[in-house]
Amino acid sequence: QVYLVESGGGSVQAGGSLRLSCKAPRTITSVFNPSPMGWYRQAPGKQRDLVAQISNGGRTDYADSVKGRFTISRDNARKTVYLQMNSLKPEDTAVYYCLHADSMSWGQGTQVTVSS
Repeated sequence: QVYLVESGGGSVQAGGSLRLSCKAPRTITSVFNPSPMGWYRQAPGKQRDLVAQISNGGRTDYADSVKGRFTISRDNARKTVYLQMNSLKPEDTAVYYCLHADSMSWGQGTQVTVSS
């Protein structure tokens, strides 16, 4: 298991921006770096869905609903993955989780609330 800590969530108005971070403070880089990382979100009463993912080489994929607005990136030296969220919409409201794919480890989640 990889211990992951998300941060950066909060409440913003529609059109605003947030930057989420996911750190793996207790993991050595040889475990963190090779793994794809993902950001998922779960709204109340709904399933957890993929938002964005990034390979160890930096290739990225996005859900259609966030393309052009969200950007995933990673800093392997800091064992951290980021999610820059721009032009936020009320439908982006959810708890956001990061995933270390190789170990299937999840963080505790961070709440994002977007008001209209």
